[in-house]
Amino acid sequence: MKLDILAFGAHPDDVELSCSGTIAKEISLGRKVGIVDLTRGELGTRGSAEIRDIEAANAAIILGVHVRENLNMRDGFFINDEKHQLEVIKMIRKYKPEIVLCNAIDDRHIDHSKGSRLVSDACFLSGLRRIETQLDGVNQEAWRPKVVYHYIQWKVLEPDFVVDITGFMDIKEQSILAYSSQFYDPNSKEPESPISSKNFLDSVRYRAQDLGRIVGVESAEGYTVERYLTVNSLSDLR
Repeated sequence: MKLDILAFGAHPDDVELSCSGTIAKEISLGRKVGIVDLTRGELGTRGSAEIRDIEAANAAIILGVHVRENLNMRDGFFINDEKHQLEVIKMIRKYKPEIVLCNAIDDRHIDHSKGSRLVSDACFLSGLRRIETQLDGVNQEAWRPKVVYHYIQWKVLEPDFVVDITGFMDIKEQSILAYSSQFYDPNSKEPESPISSKNFLDSVRYRAQDLGRIVGVESAEGYTVERYLTVNSLSDLR
């Protein structure tokens, strides 16, 4: 299956927290979208890898993505080396996305910036035909996405552009709440974590609303870019 957009996250829920409004909107416009999680989030303070597997599958159904895979890299300990790059390259060549979304370039969790660089490097390398990969015993063709965009996570980074997600905030929140083990639950007996407070959950909405306020819409999600954006005319910008 060829996808229009492939979103990578270091952990299950990274994509939902950061760019699921964009994903839901693109799917509503007829785009084919997939998600690849690098790890199962097994080092998380709350829940377990098995629970997060189920939650990720439920979130995928809520968003309506066409495919979701997990590369089962080691949470906290994966690195940006040839072995890991090749695993990401296989996914890029398998789904041939035009656009790749990936983790923030700088963030609180070390896996986010590592995942950002890993996926970005793999996108470039995936276009080199002399790098040979196989999937299910079949040789893969080289493929390089047209663009790589980095979503914004914990830290307040200055976006290079924002996507208007007005009308898609509710589905974004539903996909996040699919991870019931991770986020605010007043009845939970699990240890507290940086993302388990009500303030954090509320911040997802007010951050999107604040970005929307700045650009004159109801809600928005921000991204940074690796190279200049190109438009055909000034009329394409607003």
